[in-house]
Amino acid sequence: MERRAEKARQTAETQVRITLALDGAGRADIDTSCGFLDHMLTLFTLNGRFDVSVHCRGDAHVDYHHITEDCGLTLGQAFASALEGGGGIVRYGEALTPMDEALVMVALDISGRPYFAGGLGLKTARVGLFDAELGDEFFAGLCRGMGLTLHLRRMAGRNCHHVLEAAFKGVGRALGLATAPDSRLGHEIPSTKGVLL
Repeated sequence: MERRAEKARQTAETQVRITLALDGAGRADIDTSCGFLDHMLTLFTLNGRFDVSVHCRGDAHVDYHHITEDCGLTLGQAFASALEGGGGIVRYGEALTPMDEALVMVALDISGRPYFAGGLGLKTARVGLFDAELGDEFFAGLCRGMGLTLHLRRMAGRNCHHVLEAAFKGVGRALGLATAPDSRLGHEIPSTKGVLL
């Protein structure tokens, strides 16, 4: 059975359309109107080995906050839908991802409980027109939409582009591990509660 989903979100601030295939080849079709976010989502897709299409328009004349947050939220909803309750998946994933001088730690649990812990600590810097703190906003939105627990830490790094790149690659890789089928489970939910999402 193909694990796929399509999700859309329309508000007064953004219009987002996303398609997701969990068992993909890392193909990305990304157009958010923010070049840096496009780059990060392409890296996320490749490292998770998903196939992802993201098309978004929004109030970029203000800044990229709403676009970034709503892309994260809608992508999280697509993951939740594609997982259909989370039966038979590994559930946990982790990555320790270097990018030159930067090093980012990721640990996550597809728990059904949205929680974003930590962050990258890049509150004032910008990468081009992209506020570096929006990386945290994307991941917080992803957690809310998916019901994901995510711990994210910058272990080292001075260059904001490198830190963000390591984070998006690492979260993609960890989600690729966590969403993978666990052959020992069949369709069993990997929880003593009997429910995840």
